[in-house]
Amino acid sequence: MYAIRQWSVRHARGLNAFYRAFESLLVALHPLWRLIGYERLDRPVAAVERTVKGLLFDCRMCGQCILSSTGMSCPMNCPKNLRNGPCGGVRANGNCEVRPEMRCVWVAAVAGSERIPGGREALAAVQVAVDRRLQGRSSWLRVVRQRLGGAA
Repeated sequence: MYAIRQWSVRHARGLNAFYRAFESLLVALHPLWRLIGYERLDRPVAAVERTVKGLLFDCRMCGQCILSSTGMSCPMNCPKNLRNGPCGGVRANGNCEVRPEMRCVWVAAVAGSERIPGGREALAAVQVAVDRRLQGRSSWLRVVRQRLGGAA
């Protein structure tokens, strides 16, 4: 899983472009999602999302995905769950102070953000604290509702 997560950061540009197109498709399908019902769809869509994003990014299903803002490096993989940058305990070799065998997710985020157009600016944006009530819910469906001005 860790090797695939590192691959995803190295291929952040392509994955981000794919996600942008996928997001547009999800938004275009809003009438269908509304007809079926977002609440009814959340569990099956979250299951697909968990599988895909779990494989590629070792996703923790926080329900508030910011992969495009962090160079395709999931900040929820940080043992301290830091969403706004490294802790200050990053080792000289770029590895985590808590799990020395693991590269700091924020070192990876900086590398990945350099591959995405506008990625450095997105990385600098301050992220709000994680709303634990959304844990396990689909961030894909949440993005659709946010883009259309509906409730998150």
